[in-house]
Amino acid sequence: MKEIIVTKNEAGQRLDKLLKKYMNNAPDSFFYKMLRKKNIVLNGKKAAGREKLTEGDCIKLFLSDETIGKFTAKKSRGVPGSPPSRRTALDVIYEDPDILLINKPAGMLSQKAGKDDVSAVEHVISYLLRTGAVTEEELRLFRPSVCNRLDRNTSGLIIAGKSLPGSQTMGELLKNRTLQKYYLCAVKGRITESKRLHGFLQKDEANNTVTVSGSGGVRIETEYFPLAWTKELTLLKVHLITGKTHQIRAHLASVGHPLLGDGKYGDPVFNEAYRKRYQICHQLLHAYQVVFPVMEGNCREVSGKTFTAKVPAVFWHLIKETAWEHGTQEALEVQH
Repeated sequence: MKEIIVTKNEAGQRLDKLLKKYMNNAPDSFFYKMLRKKNIVLNGKKAAGREKLTEGDCIKLFLSDETIGKFTAKKSRGVPGSPPSRRTALDVIYEDPDILLINKPAGMLSQKAGKDDVSAVEHVISYLLRTGAVTEEELRLFRPSVCNRLDRNTSGLIIAGKSLPGSQTMGELLKNRTLQKYYLCAVKGRITESKRLHGFLQKDEANNTVTVSGSGGVRIETEYFPLAWTKELTLLKVHLITGKTHQIRAHLASVGHPLLGDGKYGDPVFNEAYRKRYQICHQLLHAYQVVFPVMEGNCREVSGKTFTAKVPAVFWHLIKETAWEHGTQEALEVQH
């Protein structure tokens, strides 16, 4: 006999959905047969499978270990296909029972793009398993994941949901745009005044690129604040108001200020000059800061708080070595 006590991560879903997660190789007909024969019961009573679960509910499976094992996937739920040598020590900025904030390095995927990829999701799960925050058994019923995505070569703050309430709350904040997100980037050209950009974005799925125009497509909005500048380079703090694919990179390029190091939307000659001097091989774009709104209920531990991720070494080297004409002090106050 196997007993499952419903936690906050499983509450709110139907009994049959949870059973399908627990024994994901079993057909639906198996569950309904076991429920009908009372080989699976909810709180000691016969159940139909349609019942909504609440925290503390007790599900008993009067099934043999062999039967449960036969219908359970055998693969690891930690970092599938990833040997320990490929795992990366996470730069954890903040953690509580519901969410985890990490500083993602450039080069790491936010989520898997292919079957054999190892992304921030897999690294987060591996970290939670190592620290005992989750168990392999719990991963059968709820799988932590990231709530916001960054391009592979964009570094900085990623929010991961450790619990279902945490994931749902972060999802709502991102959807409603009540979570403020700020980025740091180095762009071509001299910018001396703050500005809010409006436009429309269209995606080319075949080439994984986007274009920005004055009409058509998805509406986007980007706000920037210059921190420091020279005649040819500006350090910007960008407020991402809408969050679409390649938005900051394409939006700034569309107004003549492409990101330094950007191979898709940047200036090749400009990029090459800085590559030789600073070994910059990808866009200097860093998810620098998140500001949480005042909240009650779930995730109230971060209510009204601000979190900042240190910039990567290559970005800091550029900031420190540049002879800024204006904003030297502002630039040097960037977290590194």
